[in-house]
Amino acid sequence: MTTTDRGHPLGERALVLGGGGSTGNAWLIGVVAGLFEAGLDVTDADLVIGTSAGSTAAAQVTGASATDLLADVLAAAPPPGAGARGRSAANHLERTNAIIAAARDAADMRRRIGAAALETAAASADAQTRWRATVAARLPSPHWPERTVLITAVDAETGEPVVFDRHSGVDLVDAVAASCAGGFAYRIGGNRYVDGGYRSNADNADLAAGYARVLVLSPFGGRSRFPADWGMHLTTQVDALRAGGSRVETVFPDGRSEHLFGANAMDPSLRPAAARAGQGRGAALAARLGELWH
Repeated sequence: MTTTDRGHPLGERALVLGGGGSTGNAWLIGVVAGLFEAGLDVTDADLVIGTSAGSTAAAQVTGASATDLLADVLAAAPPPGAGARGRSAANHLERTNAIIAAARDAADMRRRIGAAALETAAASADAQTRWRATVAARLPSPHWPERTVLITAVDAETGEPVVFDRHSGVDLVDAVAASCAGGFAYRIGGNRYVDGGYRSNADNADLAAGYARVLVLSPFGGRSRFPADWGMHLTTQVDALRAGGSRVETVFPDGRSEHLFGANAMDPSLRPAAARAGQGRGAALAARLGELWH
C-alpha cells in the first residue's frame, strides 16, 4: 500500500509544497500562479512532494492551471463559521503542543499523536465520509498525475512515516485526506493515518534527496514545533540536500503576510489575502528562481 523514503538520481527538479493549513494552501497556489504569470512554470517538476495542505496543493497544481486555481480562491465567497473553526484549530494546536512537549523523541511523538487521533476517530464515526467528500471537492481530478507525486502521512497505529504515490494502490483522494488528517485518524483499508506534517516537519524536503535542483515553498517559513535536537527542522534538511549535491532555494511568506499563517492558518476567510500574498511573492522571485529551475 505504501512506499518508503528513497533517494533519486541527480539531474532532475523537485518541487516541495509544505503544509500550512487553509491559508497555506492558498498561499502555495498564489506563489505557483505568480511564478507562472512571470514566465516560470514550476509545475513541470519531475518530482512534487506534498505535505498536509501542500498535498492538496500538489494534487491541484498538477491537475489544473495555477491561474485558474488562483481565480477560484479569489472568487470564493467567505465561508460561514470561520470564528468557530479558528477556536477549534487553536484547541487542537494546544493539545498537540502538549503531546510534543511530553514526547521523548520523534518516534515517540508520532506514536502519541497517532494514539490521540485514534481516540478522536472513535468518537466521530461519520468524520471519515465527510472528510473524504470535502477533500474530493477540492481536487481537479481524482486520479494521480503521471509524473511522480509523493504525499506524506504517518501511520496512526505504529507511528511509522508513510509516503504515498501512484504506485501505492491508494486513491489520490485518500492519500491527500490522510496527509491532511490533523484532528482524527483517517482510514485507508485496514490502516489509519494522521497528518504528514508529523513525519519530520511541515515540508519533508528530505524526500527530494538526489535531485539536482530543489525548490521549497514553505507557508510556515521553515518553522517547526519540534525540538531542534530532534534534527527535523527544514534548515537541517536543506543543509543535507546541499551536502548531497543539490541546489536548493526556499520561499517563505514575507514579513507583511506572516499574520495570515500560524494561529490563523485554519481561517478560510483569510484565503484570498494569503493567495494574493503568494502571487506577489512568486512574481517578485521569478527571475531569481528561474536561474535555479532552468
